[in-house]
Amino acid sequence: MNIAIFVSGSGTNCENIIRYFQGSEDYRTVLVVSNRADAFALERARRLDVPTAVVPKAELGKPDVVMPILQQYGIDFIVLAGFLPLIPDFLIDAFPRRIVNIHPALLPRHGGKGMWGHHVHEAVKAAGDTETGITIHYVSPVCDGGEIIAQFSCAVAPDDTPDTIADKVHELEMAHFPEVLEQLFGQMSE
Repeated sequence: MNIAIFVSGSGTNCENIIRYFQGSEDYRTVLVVSNRADAFALERARRLDVPTAVVPKAELGKPDVVMPILQQYGIDFIVLAGFLPLIPDFLIDAFPRRIVNIHPALLPRHGGKGMWGHHVHEAVKAAGDTETGITIHYVSPVCDGGEIIAQFSCAVAPDDTPDTIADKVHELEMAHFPEVLEQLFGQMSE
């Protein structure tokens, strides 16, 4: 199975997934796509010999731009790992139940437009939540509204800051995201 990872930022999840599947004969990360040419995730991918492509947000909604890139690499599955733009409907239609996202909170709490990265951790703190975590879900036309595949939680202490909450959530991402993907890919192969 050929995997494309879509990223917008530094790419720690992206690198973790690439490394996790490096020795696999069944699942290969063959492409990293970013909407930002300056995303450090692209450098991480290059260091690990994974081809990269930049598709600016303005081009993302154009099937004649996006689909040839994915077809060139024989993409079977798309993983969003900190990818901020909404996925256009044509891509969801072309990859039914084969696009997943990770969200840094326990959806449906703290999801939707504007809820990404540090904004989420600030919202968790402001709400006085006693737990948060990660949600891995299928991508649907509704932002953060796709079917939930897995969730993992951690406690939020009264003295936690958005930064310490972010650190706890990041640990969950590193520990669980690649394993959940592997289980999902295995189920698809059965």
